[in-house]
Amino acid sequence: MPLPESFALRRFPLVAAVLVALTCALSTGRLVAAGKASMPKAGDSFPVLAKENLEGKLPDLEGKVVLVDFWASWCGPCKASFPALKEIHEKYSSQGLTIVAVSIDESKDDMLGFLKKTGVPFVAVRDSKGSLAEKLDIQSIPTSFLIDRTGKILMVHSGYGGDATKKQYIQEIEAALKK
Repeated sequence: MPLPESFALRRFPLVAAVLVALTCALSTGRLVAAGKASMPKAGDSFPVLAKENLEGKLPDLEGKVVLVDFWASWCGPCKASFPALKEIHEKYSSQGLTIVAVSIDESKDDMLGFLKKTGVPFVAVRDSKGSLAEKLDIQSIPTSFLIDRTGKILMVHSGYGGDATKKQYIQEIEAALKK
């Protein structure tokens, strides 16, 4: 009797994890070549978003504290993070925080549908060619960067862990806004 297709994945969790990771990488078209530079870290300069090939209108970010969040409409943890980002925007935008959500969706319609459905009040643009995500070596989404008023990275978050991540965002944003 043939084994159920799911048997191999239950029997070999490492194989399942590798297949899921490979599927995610291939579905975004961003499988990273060996030896590529690693993701920027705290203290590094962040690329000037206005100079990147992003679809959408960016506000003037000079002198602002900026939270740049890479996401996609099909990403479950990204969907879970948006209510927290919305709340953070509402509380801190008047104090100098700007949130820029960078979609890596291949379809502009998918991105726009998600934004309309969730009522996103902050800036959203699309990295349609994936060039910025590739430059930053984004390995998973959501990935967020908190940028200080001078363009330096203060923190990098990969993934979204619910209230714990939201609490970290708030602590880091409040500290950055005081500087």
